[in-house]
Amino acid sequence: MATLIAPSNHSPQEDAEALRKAFEGWGTDEKSITVILGHRNVYQRQQIRRVYEEIYQEDLVKRLESEIKGDFEKAVYRWILEPADRDAVLAHVAIKNGKNYNVVVEIATILSPEELFAVRRAYLHRYKHSLEEDVAAHTTGHLRQLLVGLATSFRYVGDEINPRLAQTEAEILHDAVKEKKGSYEEAIRVLTTRSKTQLVATFNRYREIHGTSISKKLVDEGSDEFQKALYTAIRSINDHIKYYEKVVRNSIKKVGTDEDALTRVFVSRAEKDLKFISEVYYKRNSVLLEHAVAKETSGDYKNFLLTLLGKEG
Repeated sequence: MATLIAPSNHSPQEDAEALRKAFEGWGTDEKSITVILGHRNVYQRQQIRRVYEEIYQEDLVKRLESEIKGDFEKAVYRWILEPADRDAVLAHVAIKNGKNYNVVVEIATILSPEELFAVRRAYLHRYKHSLEEDVAAHTTGHLRQLLVGLATSFRYVGDEINPRLAQTEAEILHDAVKEKKGSYEEAIRVLTTRSKTQLVATFNRYREIHGTSISKKLVDEGSDEFQKALYTAIRSINDHIKYYEKVVRNSIKKVGTDEDALTRVFVSRAEKDLKFISEVYYKRNSVLLEHAVAKETSGDYKNFLLTLLGKEG
């Protein structure tokens, strides 16, 4: 369930004019930017961008980049992009700058096949080469096989499962992932080709056979990038709400908040299921997510995140 609070009707022209006014005069009116953009859905935001450019002959995104700074600017910028374009940017930054391949895994496993295809198309349009080309260029071995396989997958989305297959492939995953004596290629094949429904059945069968979750103790301080990517794929496919809760929890409890991770979850899930993530966060930590965010962030960035969460900063 979404946390975004947006009006059912709005005037793109009035919003564009109000944003222009926020940019003029002595200093930028950051509060107005939050009040407007933090309360508009994806369709409304694209309308505002289009109308703003028609009236003022300039790109709203570029104007925002010049008017605001820091984590607030990064959050607003990622929020105002269309979802496929945003994920293309997130994937590109993860590959080129931080080599944070978990972001690529997250996008490739949580989105629907159509959404992932749209991200690949947006990536190609924006960067003039494909997502899988960049992933392959920056990785090797099993990590490359897994990431390219995930990024190029187009999974069946129905509810049909094959119980016998779940049994067989639970053992394939156990041998490769847990015992590290089986074929990683076979584990990669399973994780990159099976439907999410089939994979969840396989993970459940694994638990029944071995009495523990497949992701339990899968990674530790000595784990390499491939093992971390495997772990992320399994967790995000199995229960993406719990996965995102852990991303948020880890981003907040670090010494120094991981604003990139926190922003990524908020801007990508506020129109989808941030409310469920927030509820799981409270159950897990006995702290309201809005209180944790308010404590660990500050200023316009804090107010913007709280607005996306459906709470006014």
